[in-house]
Amino acid sequence: MYDIIVIGGGMAGMTACLYALRNNKKTLLIENSSIGGQIAQSPKVENYPTKKQVSGEKLSEELFDQISELGVEFEFDNISKIEKQDRVFTLTGEFGQYQGYSVIIANGVKHRKLKLPNEDKLIGHGVYYCAICDGPFYKDKEVTLVGDGNTALQYALLLSDICSKVNLVIMFDKFFGDQALVDLVENKPNINIIRNSKTVELKGDSELNSIVFEKSDKTQFEISKTPLFVAIGQIPDNKKFENLADLDEFGYFDSDETTKTKTEGLFVAGDTRKKSVRQVTTAMCDGAISATQACNYLHSIK
Repeated sequence: MYDIIVIGGGMAGMTACLYALRNNKKTLLIENSSIGGQIAQSPKVENYPTKKQVSGEKLSEELFDQISELGVEFEFDNISKIEKQDRVFTLTGEFGQYQGYSVIIANGVKHRKLKLPNEDKLIGHGVYYCAICDGPFYKDKEVTLVGDGNTALQYALLLSDICSKVNLVIMFDKFFGDQALVDLVENKPNINIIRNSKTVELKGDSELNSIVFEKSDKTQFEISKTPLFVAIGQIPDNKKFENLADLDEFGYFDSDETTKTKTEGLFVAGDTRKKSVRQVTTAMCDGAISATQACNYLHSIK
């Protein structure tokens, strides 16, 4: 029996473990793929306080080493169900069941991908999903951005202040975002809007060399020697937990900065919950808050 079980080995989940362990709570961390979450794929992180530059992988490893030294228990498993009876949560995964008095879900989200053959290989080598994180690496250079919603519009504006030129490629002839953002984007002189085009190929071996697009009339064109930022949405995986925690219309946990849910003892942290800013530091902030809330809850029932 654990005091606190944390689902998700990203920065939010590992920070939650850190705070739980420092409060002398028996803590289990469950991860279904690899430690670090999205940040582990970033070759350079330059917006983390006290670190001028560090790889996302190294940042993740350092935090995992820290919680390991404090005694976290760790399991690789994919949790498919959470149930609560009396004061005990039972988590069911592919390889076993786990019980604890409090649970923190920090399972993150996945970037929606283009689903092109070379895409995964080129992540961090010309293909990116976070303009806030990686845009500054291309200061005064030309970049290409794919997406037509609010996130893409915001990224286009951000990149236009950093980069010399932004090629904004959209699948249809209109945007699907706030009109105020659309007006700003359409009036930015260094944003080149390319309409009715979809991404069909990423060329390059170890680095992205060019991007092939296909227009609605089936003709193709290439943009060469620019990085590609992809902003076509994110995918939460929370429906399996909606019996214990409310979701918003997009599938994110409908929880505020307290990280509380409708179920006592169950908390949510990081990108998986409804929020306006998703960054490594905001995820870690959620981890600290959720673990503190969980400890307070445990003190109230024991």
